Amino acid sequence: MRSARSHVVVHLALLPEAPEGPRVGFVVSKKVGNSVVRHRVTRRLREIIRPRLSLLPSGSTCIVRALPGIDDVPFAQLTEQVDSAVRAAATKLCGARAVR
Repeated sequence: MRSARSHVVVHLALLPEAPEGPRVGFVVSKKVGNSVVRHRVTRRLREIIRPRLSLLPSGSTCIVRALPGIDDVPFAQLTEQVDSAVRAAATKLCGARAVR
């Protein structure tokens, strides 16, 4: 399932034979900025996601993709965007699982 906000896109999937806990990966392309900027964005996203791991279904894989302009967003606003996108993707995923 996919959920997008103005500066982040969250992809969430349940994979067969996945480990018990959720896995999270980050995609920060060169369009976001140079190496220093990309690493700073990755560190910010990691700190935002860490307390939200409990929101992710067990055995899920989550990819957080940063969009250009994310480095200019204040931390509080970025936290709201990531939180909203993770909740929406998790809700879609759980709803899709219930239908199958």
